[in-house]
Amino acid sequence: MIKVSETAKKKVVELMTDDGFNPTTDYVRVGVKSGGCSGLSYDLKFDNEHAEEDKVFEDNGIKIIVDKKSFLYLIGTTLEYSGGLNGTGFVFNNPNANRTCGCGESFSL
Repeated sequence: MIKVSETAKKKVVELMTDDGFNPTTDYVRVGVKSGGCSGLSYDLKFDNEHAEEDKVFEDNGIKIIVDKKSFLYLIGTTLEYSGGLNGTGFVFNNPNANRTCGCGESFSL
């Protein structure tokens, strides 16, 4: 399961609406891909459909889809949003990551 903090929820709803997606029916697609300075990087985008093999979750009113391969890396992750002095953006608090890079956009297991 992937959790969504209250601050991330507010930002997701705002961005989905701005991009023409409906936050009550459409999805946030979260994934993992090769790359980044630590080996793996997070991928986040909006989607209005999901494949049969995708894992589908809902937390804090946000529907999340994860492909089967990425799910193994993301179990227990919380999606946060930071608007502080160190930069703004989504932050993945992933308990499975052994090492993360300074920017927080990539990790390794």
